[in-house]
This record gives sequence, structure tokens and C-alpha cells, in this order.
Amino acid sequence: MKIRVLLLGWAIAMTMGVQAQNREVTKFMGIPIDGTKTAMIQKLKAKGFTYNARLDRLEGEFNGRDSYISVVTNRNKVYRIVVRDANYSSERNIKNRFNTLVRQFLENNKRYMPTDVVGNYIIDDDVNVSNEIVLYNKRFEASFYQIAESDSDTTGARKYLNDRVFSKYSEVEFYAMSEEEQNTEWGIAAIDWLIDKVSKRLVWFMIDESYGSYGILLYYDNVYNQSNGEDL
Repeated sequence: MKIRVLLLGWAIAMTMGVQAQNREVTKFMGIPIDGTKTAMIQKLKAKGFTYNARLDRLEGEFNGRDSYISVVTNRNKVYRIVVRDANYSSERNIKNRFNTLVRQFLENNKRYMPTDVVGNYIIDDDVNVSNEIVLYNKRFEASFYQIAESDSDTTGARKYLNDRVFSKYSEVEFYAMSEEEQNTEWGIAAIDWLIDKVSKRLVWFMIDESYGSYGILLYYDNVYNQSNGEDL
């Protein structure tokens, strides 16, 4: 509930100013996830990663850990960056690592908002990760929308909010509500407006199991470039 209240207030605040409109795609380490694979590899090499041609991956340090990075394309356009832990570890370690990542994305980080409004991704201490994955095929994952500077552009926001609210209520019904109820409805509409802008910029991660050891797979997706069934 606390996160939902914060998002309501934040989304309303986002509709107060107006800047130039500029559609942005997901970024990885400041690099737009777009263009050709060759160009992306060169940009990542400039960030200090080493390209392993035999395994078709980049290697280096990311977020304080040795990592392998893969560049994934659709129709020769990059749509995904995958970051994989170079070193897998125990179940206990991966639970702590997963929860630490969740907190890094959620706490004091204005660049991301959870795709789940509640954002309750933390794994409780009493959860047996190994049993859940091996016996029940459970996937431990957390997903977020990446916020860009251009998201503060409110061009069309007022119309969107008005259309959204007054498709649910007549003006008589709406203005008969209390001020708190009206603000809640404006806030919900504002969140919908913001999600409509950021939904193509998805960043998510999951626990990966390999022969009894565990690591993190982290995905940066530019949904604009993903396949929509064009080849079917």
C-alpha cells in the first residue's frame, strides 16, 4: 500500500510540468538498446567489457560482479541485453543477492518503478528456493519499468486523464465525490498514463539454477524491437 501511495503522488506530480516530447527506448549503462549487434558490441567494449568471439558474449564487471553479457537481436535490431552472473553460488547466497537487487531497484532509485504496483518481490527467509524451483518449477523474478527524462513530458496528459476519469463517471458523479476520492481517481489515471509511456522499457531479473548452483539472469528489453509475429 505504501508503494501504491507513493506512485499515486509521483504520477500526479509528473503531470504538472511540460517538456519537449522525445520517445526513448530502454538503456543499458546509458546505451540505448537499439541499432545493430555490431554497433552495440563496440559500445559495450568502450565501457570496458571484453568480447569473447568464440562464445559470442562480452565479459567484465557489472554492478560489482563478474558478468557475461549477451546481445540479442530481432531482424538485426537489438532488442535485449542479457546479463548473467559469471559465478554461481549457494541457495542462501542467491536469496540474499536477489533481495539486495530488489532493494537496489526500489529504494532511493527514481529510474525504475515496479510493474506490480505493490512491488512485493522480496523472498522471505523461510522460503526454500531450491525446493520451489526443482520440485514446483517456480520462477523467482522481479520486473520494473525504466523511467526516462522524457517521461516528464505531459503532452496530452490532461486529455488522457480527463478521458480516463470521465469514461468511468459522469461529471455529476465525479464532482459529488470527496476531494480525497477525486484525487485518488486522478492518481490512478495518472499511473495508467505513465505506464502507457514506459511499458516498452522493461527491465527484469530472475534466479537461474544450474546443477544445484544459483545465479541471476538480468534482462534489459526494448519491447519496440521485439518480434510481433511478423515472420509467422
